[in-house]
Amino acid sequence: MTTGQAQPDTSDWKKTPDGIAIPPPSPDDVLYETRDGVAWITLNRPLVLNAVSRNVQRLLHAAMERAEIDDDVRAVVLIGAGRAFSAGGDMWASLYPDDAPAPDAVAVQLKIWSLAKPVVAAVRGHAVGQGCELAGVCDLTIASETARIGEIQIRHGYPPPILITPYLVGQKQAKEILLLGEAADAQDALRLGLVNRVVPDTELEAAAEAMATKLAALPPHTVRLNKLLVNRVYELAGLRGAMAWADDTALRALWKTEDAVAIERHRVRNEHGWAAFKQERDHGYRQ
Repeated sequence: MTTGQAQPDTSDWKKTPDGIAIPPPSPDDVLYETRDGVAWITLNRPLVLNAVSRNVQRLLHAAMERAEIDDDVRAVVLIGAGRAFSAGGDMWASLYPDDAPAPDAVAVQLKIWSLAKPVVAAVRGHAVGQGCELAGVCDLTIASETARIGEIQIRHGYPPPILITPYLVGQKQAKEILLLGEAADAQDALRLGLVNRVVPDTELEAAAEAMATKLAALPPHTVRLNKLLVNRVYELAGLRGAMAWADDTALRALWKTEDAVAIERHRVRNEHGWAAFKQERDHGYRQ
């Protein structure tokens, strides 16, 4: 959010137990614009670090479909509004029940994965949990020096909803990321293979634009073919089945097994709010 921008009226917003106002779903939760053959898709919930709700999933999937059918669009940039790319799944979504049809996280990310046009993720600040996976499933990822990227949901007692990380990094690195739940800084993310490039924060949009413009200038059918060829290698290695791991009966049963530590952490969140939850979650935790 830019300095000086008018602050929203939060008086009617629902609040966490510790008084944090949570924005309701909005048709502007994901923004779409085109510039010079590039579609810019923006996750636009900056007050909650672009946390992913069902509404965001619905709008993001629709935005990707819009980019795919637009013959004038040859590349896509996915970016977050404000100071973060995405803080992951919306842990306060239950404040605004949403039973309307929406694609699940797997469907959204497979849409990005299989899009006929290349997608560049531009990551500023936190890209954790589903945010990490969204950045990972894009074809190319540029991070600003402020980026913090990781699969931190193990600290909440959650498994990764999308199993993309083992296909981005080596086995030891995948276990480091998924078992420790740390958030890597930009240079560590580059070392691990989670991002392609790191740039100064003030240069992030320009770097993403330059990369997307270069992609848009290339022969489009060959770009599509080369993306499909790389994807094919990973799909032959089982990527689609791994991403949909929750369909496996045994794994799903293990996921649904109660974890006493996780239950206690979420009791604290539900009763006392976000700050108390973070304190309980990170008690004794050292990065």
